[in-house]
Amino acid sequence: MSDAPETDDALPGEPRKPLRPLAAILRARERGENPDLIEKENLRARHERMRDASQHRAESRLLVLGLFFVLAFATVGIRMGMLATSPPAEPRLAGAATISSGRADITDRHGRVLATNLETRALYAHPHEMVDISQASKKLAGIFPDLDAEVLEKRLTSGRKFVWLRKTLSPEQVQAVHEIGEPGLLFASREMRVYPNGPLAAHILGGASFGDEGVRAAEVIGVAGVERAFDAQLRAPTPRPQPLELSIDMTVQSTMREVLAGGMKMFGAKGASAVIMDVHTGEVIAMSSLPDFDPNDRPPLPTKGDPADSPLFNRAVQGVYELGSVFKIFTIAQALEEGLINPSTMINTTQPLHWGKFRIRDFKDYGPQLSATDVIVKSSNTGTARVAQQIGAARQKAFLQSLGFLEPTQVELFEAPSGRPLVPKQWREIQTMTISYGHGLSSSPLHLAAGYASLLNGGTRVTPTLLRQYGRQLGDRVVSERTSAAARDMLRKVVSEGTASFAEVPGYAVGGKTGTADKPRRGGGYYKNKVLATFASAFPAHDPKYTVIVTLDEGRTQILGKERRTAGWIAVPVAAELIRRTAPLLGVRPESVPAPTAGVRQAQNSNG
Repeated sequence: MSDAPETDDALPGEPRKPLRPLAAILRARERGENPDLIEKENLRARHERMRDASQHRAESRLLVLGLFFVLAFATVGIRMGMLATSPPAEPRLAGAATISSGRADITDRHGRVLATNLETRALYAHPHEMVDISQASKKLAGIFPDLDAEVLEKRLTSGRKFVWLRKTLSPEQVQAVHEIGEPGLLFASREMRVYPNGPLAAHILGGASFGDEGVRAAEVIGVAGVERAFDAQLRAPTPRPQPLELSIDMTVQSTMREVLAGGMKMFGAKGASAVIMDVHTGEVIAMSSLPDFDPNDRPPLPTKGDPADSPLFNRAVQGVYELGSVFKIFTIAQALEEGLINPSTMINTTQPLHWGKFRIRDFKDYGPQLSATDVIVKSSNTGTARVAQQIGAARQKAFLQSLGFLEPTQVELFEAPSGRPLVPKQWREIQTMTISYGHGLSSSPLHLAAGYASLLNGGTRVTPTLLRQYGRQLGDRVVSERTSAAARDMLRKVVSEGTASFAEVPGYAVGGKTGTADKPRRGGGYYKNKVLATFASAFPAHDPKYTVIVTLDEGRTQILGKERRTAGWIAVPVAAELIRRTAPLLGVRPESVPAPTAGVRQAQNSNG
């Protein structure tokens, strides 16, 4: 039996060999050699074989990895070469679906087109195919004044194979480019969004722009207004897309914009807005905010200054303001509904009304008391505040909530959520008193239109909408029909006997309420000479069909040598002219033959 130990260090595939072979040991002893050297030599040889095998495996792996990188770089190089030698094309997203440029039309309630797509052309260049880049750059700059010839030449000589020049061209511009005769100037198919009426309903429509673009087509996407709110529906890939039918009447909308612009100019206002709403359906028949813009050439968003001064700002929806005395009718109506008063109840109007360090006063001294009706007709702050004290904060807040004044309107505009009302953090008694006459809570003119519609239509809440409706809204009841009728009578008397006498329109009984609110300063407090004048109205007063809201920002006029800023002088005449001109368009028959002049014209004559 051999005393030579065996090892487990044999290489794969080799039989195990002893490190001390008996035959070798015997021969070494016969020669007088040291047998231990045989084991060391065998061990050294075994380790060398193991090292050589490991090195061979590593070299094989490195070779395979090197071949992989060579193949990868070769593939990239071949692809780059193919791209360099193939006809240039605008880059497209890998794996992207075919671009769909179709977009449904938008129409008004009578089917008249407000927005549609128009087939046009875009312009791009293959610089490597151009004969005279310098000359072509100069001629293109002559056709398109916003292009600089030197800058354009640098772009075309930068080594790029594809350069976009213009995304939309008119037929005249297409012909002018053709006449350059440059083979490297090429045209791409386009469908662009067109608004045939220009700025007429700019804040409602919003505007559109290009999304994914390719040489053969470009995607049209909404960026604001109903275009953005209904973007998915308008872009739905259907063979014959159905138009989006809005509640807007373009004839009424056009008249509104004309009257509002005239009133804004006459009274030197920095801005204005107006809303006409169907009191039974909540449909917005017309809505305008000035200054406005042309959605065919939508301006960029402002990067500095007050966003509310931008023509993109929708004063009717995004603008939240303390609207002043137009809120008084809600306070009196709630008190009537809860049985706290009736229209003839006498209200204490002694002034000033003290609450802690605060004092509430009226514009004039109306004596120690007025009836509830006269509190509205005379527009008494002290009387309204005392009624609000009887109502209390919790009930007032719940009532205004039921009318939608504590949350953004649900109108179908992308910007609507930004028109969130500003409510007091702590709704205490003093806030209850000031909110009762329109201070301390800020809301939008559209909120006000919906609130008046809900109060005066018989007492059921309506939600404002820009979509065509085919029946009444069946909203929650906010007041009884009896309270609604009493509120209508009070608002009619404001026009026939009170602060809104300029709102008389021959043939149409108008009821409404004026509101003049001092504009708040950013640092706190209020301006003494800057006001927001509002007139909230409905007609016909005995059976309202429409509410009309008109606001003018910082308007003023000179009457009898005095500067007038209140709504009775500023907003009321504009609203009267708007009603006079739009009532026949809305199908409301006059009760008598209208006089030849009214509204804004009447006020204009009285000013000389």
